[in-house]
Amino acid sequence: QVQLVESGGGSVQAGGSLRLSCAASGRTFRRYSMGWFRQAPGKEREFVVANRWSDGSTLYADSVKGRFTISRDNAKNTVYLQMNSLKPDDTAVYYCAADLWYYGPESQYDYWGQGTQVTVSS
Repeated sequence: QVQLVESGGGSVQAGGSLRLSCAASGRTFRRYSMGWFRQAPGKEREFVVANRWSDGSTLYADSVKGRFTISRDNAKNTVYLQMNSLKPDDTAVYYCAADLWYYGPESQYDYWGQGTQVTVSS
């Protein structure tokens, strides 16, 4: 079992930055592939970025490529999402997810956090 807790959300003006954190429980965190997803009001949850534990590969949604960066600190059982050049369209609840076997843009991850709100004003 893995428990995930996101933090770092908040309100920011367009062009600003935020860094989200996702703290995971469990001693085998380093063997989990991690993903970030988001869900805006009235919209379906969408993929943001994923990181594969075995080789560090990353996959970004086109909408965030070049602006968002995923990283992880296995010693701290934490994955981060650095978000730069934020736009109003980035406003959403952001969720982190973990899975031992799956890595990719689909919502097939076994474990999910509760989400953290990000609001970007114009």
